[in-house]
Amino acid sequence: MENNKKIILTGDRPTGKMHIGHYFGSLQNRVKLQDEYEQYILIADVQALTDNFNNPEKVRNSIKQVCMDYLACGIDSEKTTICVQSMIPEIAELTVFYSNLVTVARLERNPTVKTEISQKKELFGNNGESITYGFLGYPVSQAADITSFGAHIVPAGEDQEPLVEQTREIVRKFNSIYGDTLIEPEIMLSKTPRIKGLDGNAKMGKSLGNAIYLSDSEDEILKKVMAAVTDKTKIKKDDKANPEICMVGYYHNLFNLENKECVFSECREGRRGCVNCKKELAKKINEYLLPIRNKRKYYEEHPEIVDKILIEGTLKARNRAKYTMSKVKKAMHIDYFDEK
Repeated sequence: MENNKKIILTGDRPTGKMHIGHYFGSLQNRVKLQDEYEQYILIADVQALTDNFNNPEKVRNSIKQVCMDYLACGIDSEKTTICVQSMIPEIAELTVFYSNLVTVARLERNPTVKTEISQKKELFGNNGESITYGFLGYPVSQAADITSFGAHIVPAGEDQEPLVEQTREIVRKFNSIYGDTLIEPEIMLSKTPRIKGLDGNAKMGKSLGNAIYLSDSEDEILKKVMAAVTDKTKIKKDDKANPEICMVGYYHNLFNLENKECVFSECREGRRGCVNCKKELAKKINEYLLPIRNKRKYYEEHPEIVDKILIEGTLKARNRAKYTMSKVKKAMHIDYFDEK
């Protein structure tokens, strides 16, 4: 299982199609990284079920959608291994072993987990009674994901840094007890700021209804852009406005860089109406996403190719995880019946 390239693990929870926040936040970078590293992308359906255990069809139906988005954006299955978490039982096995190395108190102190628990309490209006064992143990499961593939590097945003640090703690604890067995991963912090939603929300999210999806049609994108939040002080077409606090201006900065200065100048001087500005933006977004949309259409029409990629990728990933588990069991002296 030796390889000269360092191993990268990244992934997504399959809870719906991917949007431009995913594209600018991670997918673009993964396309670049696949030439330099041995890259694994995990479709984390088990982790998706921590929030969607009562709606497994949502998770099931999203797995191929997510894979098609990967391929449409330029992720090459010859260079990157795309795999499904639940089809690699070694990850679940490793999660059980790691659960003995982490206290409940430590999990509850994890900043990312604390934030998500607070959100759940606010959402459900209780004292945490909706928090499941699986949800609380999410960092342990993620540690198993990362170490199952022997990942040296984990690309992630700042909000995920506490989770990667917890993986590092688990690795150090395991190695201190059982010997130098596991690789302690490093985080590769994303330099791309989180993409805002059309409503001005700091986060673009599937559940927030403020996202532009990579698979959206031209008409869907136009409709969404026409509803985007603008500078509320601009009432009439000729009113001066501030493009810096307008979501249309924000997206021009992403999709219309060559004409951004003109757009911003006309907006500030009251020479640009919002309707025409939004139509121009929608056109630019559609031009940008057209190659992705066309490539995705090909995979939609050839689902057997997507199946093959997922099956072969998961098999390769499982073989890697089996190799890790053999080392782990040997270190823990529980390789009872292996041949000597």
